[in-house]
Amino acid sequence: MTTPNIDQVNTTAVERMMSARPVLTGVATARDVIPGMKDNLLLHAGPPIEWEQMSGPMRGAVIGGLIFEGLVEDETAAVGMVKTGEIEFSPCHEHSSVGPMAGVITASMKVYEVENVTHGNKAYCNLNEGYGKVLRYGAYSEEVIAKLRWMDDVMGPMLARALAASEKGLDIRALLAESLHMGDEGHNRNKAGSILFTAKLAPLIAQVANDKTVASEVLQFLGDNALSVLNPVMAACKAMADAGHGVEGSTVMTVMARNGTELGIRVSGLGERWFTGPVGQPDGLYFPGFTAEDASGDIGDSTITETAGIGGFAMATAPAIVTFVSGTPQDAINATLEMYEITVAEHEHFTIPPLDFRGTPTGVDIRKVVELGITPRINTGIAHKDAGVGQVGAGLVRPPMNVFEEALIAYAEQYGLA
Repeated sequence: MTTPNIDQVNTTAVERMMSARPVLTGVATARDVIPGMKDNLLLHAGPPIEWEQMSGPMRGAVIGGLIFEGLVEDETAAVGMVKTGEIEFSPCHEHSSVGPMAGVITASMKVYEVENVTHGNKAYCNLNEGYGKVLRYGAYSEEVIAKLRWMDDVMGPMLARALAASEKGLDIRALLAESLHMGDEGHNRNKAGSILFTAKLAPLIAQVANDKTVASEVLQFLGDNALSVLNPVMAACKAMADAGHGVEGSTVMTVMARNGTELGIRVSGLGERWFTGPVGQPDGLYFPGFTAEDASGDIGDSTITETAGIGGFAMATAPAIVTFVSGTPQDAINATLEMYEITVAEHEHFTIPPLDFRGTPTGVDIRKVVELGITPRINTGIAHKDAGVGQVGAGLVRPPMNVFEEALIAYAEQYGLA
């Protein structure tokens, strides 16, 4: 095998990521659009995992997903069904999808459809449930299932009609670029982006709504949720990262995801192989009454934001976030400056005003991570270790170094450099 010009092919991979233009084109039922989706399949966040290894929040979300689908009526029946082997599990990432926290997507759920209009690939993400007791943190009480059904029966179809009424969909890359100039970083802080998202949807919803009361409910739900744009942003980042995947010889990371037990990465030039290691414990601030003892291991596919050059890599755009993860605005700037050390390029579309409009650090090079001993920074919510309790804090975490070391060894073996 010819030894690749690694710097050259890495530039190609990252240029594909940066030139990708993800557009939110619709909302549809998962089984109708997600590749390989079927009725007995549950998608989840992170690398592959089976029931026995799942954390509390992941197990709770699986139980809730089965109740939502009408396959079982309660926890006991759900666990029994899982143990019979009737239910299959697969990572969202292996189906062009992403999901926050537990990331469970079932066949009947409504999902956002995002198309990268530059390269033609698509990506999907479920709808954001807002705050409080929610499925993504492992809750499955009656109120959780009732909200999911409302999202499925009322909000989802209305958003589908609204997006169908738009001529070209919503340009998420442009929305992100604007929100980064308004104090967001695209992962833990999405207040500006969610306001922009709601503002862009509002006239479309007004145009297609048959019932003013329902339109008002949907708009209030979106407007009250400072994370409403996170899910379409995650799908957009997935579409961008996937555009850079599969470049022969590239050492650029194109997936980084956690399932509460393990963190896994994928590398552009190493096909569909996962490299996994134990998840870290986020270091941050806890809500009153909770401590690190209550925390689940790091969980969720939302690290696709850092993979695409925002989130923890763009902390300099969001100095206010440090009040949530402890530190000073200078710490936020330093976090971004450190990430330039391990990335290939500065983003052409996502820029940072406090750094004289430098592009965000984009395209993690596993060689640089191992050589410099610097792992990616992740901004994350912290889930309670028990199913259904919900979010107990937020903070910063880093992936284990072994996943990058193992990926680099595999790269050397595959390309004859060992």
